[in-house]
Amino acid sequence: MRITRRLEFDAGHRIPDHASQCRHLHGHRYALEITLSGEVIETEGSPARGMLIDFGDVKAIAKQHIVDVWDHAFLAYRGDTAVVDFLQAMPGHKTVLLDVIPTAENLAAEAFRILEPLYTGVYRDQLRLERVRLYETPNCWADALRSGHS
Repeated sequence: MRITRRLEFDAGHRIPDHASQCRHLHGHRYALEITLSGEVIETEGSPARGMLIDFGDVKAIAKQHIVDVWDHAFLAYRGDTAVVDFLQAMPGHKTVLLDVIPTAENLAAEAFRILEPLYTGVYRDQLRLERVRLYETPNCWADALRSGHS
């Protein structure tokens, strides 16, 4: 069985070496989809009986570790010193420094890296994070997939 939970957040970024408008400071209404696989729980009396995992638990983990951290933040590549220095000059600015350029592809991979160990071990170690899909716009997204998954 596979299930997917969607969450949304707003964040700013820029792609410093991009040849068009994306090199400018701008923001997106991102959507994050988390897809998990596993066996449906059939344990008599379990509050999760008939489920892979409660959708509320999927949301709580992603919200704490991705959405609350990235929402209304500027996602900046650590090597983009002009922007990093500018943002650090603003007291209390919510900035997330990344070791990668904050493209949709890199952000999806980063979210997968953060979330994978957090879902593993939930519900008797039978859950697997299969995919993190990050929509940068309604028409553009990137999928980070579990190794060996197609």
